[in-house]
Order: sequence, then structure tokens, then C-alpha cells
Amino acid sequence: MARHKFAVGAEVRLLSRAGLSPVAAETYRVITLLPAMDLSPQYRLRNDELGQERVSKEDNLSWVPTDATEPSYEG
Repeated sequence: MARHKFAVGAEVRLLSRAGLSPVAAETYRVITLLPAMDLSPQYRLRNDELGQERVSKEDNLSWVPTDATEPSYEG
């Protein structure tokens, strides 16, 4: 089973915005870890400011830079 890279509460950005509305949020917070699809873990995401939720596979997400250093995962 694939391991999730992002934890609940992590701030992420969608890499591909294909098919999304121009007013779709830029960044989201991980609210739930979901089972993998096509060997890529999935996440339920929420942007509280715009009240938007969506599901995305991990290979379409990147970290949002913060004051804290990005966690490092070594295999």
C-alpha cells in the first residue's frame, strides 16, 4: 500500500488546474487521507476561505512554502 506524503493539516497546491474554474482556490488544506487510486494516495482537500472541497491524487499536489521547513521523507 502506498504511503501518504502529506499529513492531515498540511497546506498544498494543485499542480494541474486543468478543468477547474478560474475562481477555484489556489491552495488547500488536507482534511482526510484516502485510499490510493492507480497506486497514488488520495486526499480530501478544503479551502476554508472559499468553502471549496475536492479530492486529488498525491501526484497532483505540491507543498505550499511556509515559515517551517518542508518535512523530508527518505525511503
